[in-house]
Amino acid sequence: MPKQNSDLHGNAPDKCPVALLLVDVINDLEFSGNAEIVRSAKRMATPLYALTQRARKAKIPIVYVNDNFGKWRSDFNQQVQHCLMDEVCGKPLVEKLQPEREDYFVLKPKHSGFYSSALDLLLRYVGARTLIITGIAGDRCVLFTANDAYLRDFDIFVPSDCVISNTSRQNRDALNLMKRVLHADVRPSFKIRFATILK
Repeated sequence: MPKQNSDLHGNAPDKCPVALLLVDVINDLEFSGNAEIVRSAKRMATPLYALTQRARKAKIPIVYVNDNFGKWRSDFNQQVQHCLMDEVCGKPLVEKLQPEREDYFVLKPKHSGFYSSALDLLLRYVGARTLIITGIAGDRCVLFTANDAYLRDFDIFVPSDCVISNTSRQNRDALNLMKRVLHADVRPSFKIRFATILK
């Protein structure tokens, strides 16, 4: 057996038992029937920003797991700039949650962050055993990502104040499903104690 590399050619130097995933938050939210989710995104931005700042302070790696929105030549930095520079509905969210230089980015072609992406490999090199999954939408991409994380035996947190869906009812139903079936901890983000889960 060849010796395993200690990291991904210098691209994944962090070692941490916990990783914070931000699913589809770099999002212009420009679609029909978006009024409620745009309002919810503005509310979610504050607690999710606070969670990312706490994670950075605790040296927990942050992974932006973002859809390519059907554009196979999509560029993450270009998507960030589109959301920041153009007058799109998602601009306030992205202004608050734009990535920092040390954060990771994984492009996903479908709903789950794990499907045909580098996420599983990245998390194995980081050494993560617990995932905090946040973002958009709770009843779709967050749910599919949490489901695949559960199948890979990760411990899962899905903080209820850091996940949104097209409607509040859909979001509640998704959170209840993840709590019941995937054994996800859905406590609000401010109740997550990193000192406990980093052990």
